[in-house]
Amino acid sequence: MRGSIAQYSVHVHITACVAVMALFASCGYQFRVDGAGPTIGGAPSATSTEPPPRLVIKTLINNSFEPNLEARYTNYFRDEFSTGSGAQVVSESDVADLVLSGQILSVSVPTLSFSQTATLESRAEVVVLVRVEEVRSGKVVWTQLAKGWSEFFITPDLQFNRTLQNRAVEQAGRLLAADLASRFLIEVETGGLTKRASATGSSPR
Repeated sequence: MRGSIAQYSVHVHITACVAVMALFASCGYQFRVDGAGPTIGGAPSATSTEPPPRLVIKTLINNSFEPNLEARYTNYFRDEFSTGSGAQVVSESDVADLVLSGQILSVSVPTLSFSQTATLESRAEVVVLVRVEEVRSGKVVWTQLAKGWSEFFITPDLQFNRTLQNRAVEQAGRLLAADLASRFLIEVETGGLTKRASATGSSPR
């Protein structure tokens, strides 16, 4: 009796596993692991033997009227590029292939909506210019001018409004850093950086 129950349990377990796998295959689900490896439910993923470029991110230069923004924005860039750029972010004391430098060009807070007596909603807008140089040749291989923004509502409390504005500026910086990391990832995956670095007509600086 116990043997029959055990055989029945094993049979049900195997049948359930086969059913689940068949369900995933019929629905077109695809499970992918970061990096080189097999893809279940589709064609094998492309493999690359090239190691990720080692990238130094220098502290940004703050040319805006918003004080003490360079350290926070630099940290946002390092966080986002570490996880979403296809590069290995290293410290300035380490050996690197590429160096990213940049400037916070401006921070503005335009009004979005208002009444006859007060502003109701504003937006923090930040403009940043970044460039990436290849260490070996000194060539600029990537340049981007990007804008990030975040909206916030105005309250009767002036001090709280300043807090809301600061949060919006921080959020704009995070979104901007994430967007630039995504753009950089495309360049890494398509080989755009390598093509520019090997192009003729640019002399090392």
